Amino acid sequence: MSKVYLKEQEYGKENVRLAKVIRKEKWHEIIELTVRVLLDGEFESSYTKADNSMIIATDSMKNTIYILAKQSSCVEDIEIFASEIGQHFITTYSHVHKATISITKHKWTRMLIDGKLHDHSFLRDGEDVHDTKVVVSRKGITIESGLKNLLVLKTTGSAFHGFLRDKFTTLQETDDRILSTSIDATWNFNTISTDSIAKIPFNDIFESIKQITLHTFATDNSASVQATLFLMAKNGLEKHSEIESIRYELPNKHYFTYDLERFGLKNTGKDSDIFVPVSDPAGLITATVARVKE
Repeated sequence: MSKVYLKEQEYGKENVRLAKVIRKEKWHEIIELTVRVLLDGEFESSYTKADNSMIIATDSMKNTIYILAKQSSCVEDIEIFASEIGQHFITTYSHVHKATISITKHKWTRMLIDGKLHDHSFLRDGEDVHDTKVVVSRKGITIESGLKNLLVLKTTGSAFHGFLRDKFTTLQETDDRILSTSIDATWNFNTISTDSIAKIPFNDIFESIKQITLHTFATDNSASVQATLFLMAKNGLEKHSEIESIRYELPNKHYFTYDLERFGLKNTGKDSDIFVPVSDPAGLITATVARVKE
């Protein structure tokens, strides 16, 4: 019989849904989160010996998230709130070596009513989200934040030509096309101490990276998705010294011209205005851009 061993393990609670209302007299904020907790530590006996004496129940993890959310003044700063959750498990349980906390902040935008921002009413005007993964261990803390599901499109300012052609190539070169993608971006922060984490403007950096991404997408006369992606990341790193690297994933959301020649209608070149959205298959362009360490 072959000998086996437990190579690695983590366990925890996922998809913990949480909403917190922050009231400042009549002015309210709504924060909606989805939280995942994964713990790594001295839990081997629960796997190999059916001994649950070291297990922290995942139901207790769920309760901990709600209790800490009630007590915390930083729930809207998800990177800080995630570090608070992680620190709780590390400091409360000596046999927990590492806590990985992932949080997604769901989008609620304040309504504009009669030309004024409403004090307690919101709408969801897109599926893009702010998320983070914070790893808290006895060696320190690492933070990765991200922007996910940002669907964008521009009707011109994008070309694609000069690519390698061989006997399998059928794609036609173009000087002008619709460019659309659903942007996922993640960025890693430089080494962070638990004392300095509260000093980092995580929400401001998130909003800045989002605006840099949108501005670059809209204004770059794109030679390819690859070239635009690199420029997005370069601009973000130049703006924010706190960030060590940025990764983008940009899947193509294709819009192809529809053949109307058979009906006696021209729908090519400058006369093209009828397109068919095609979701699959799709190209996927990814890259991680990092600073050169001096």
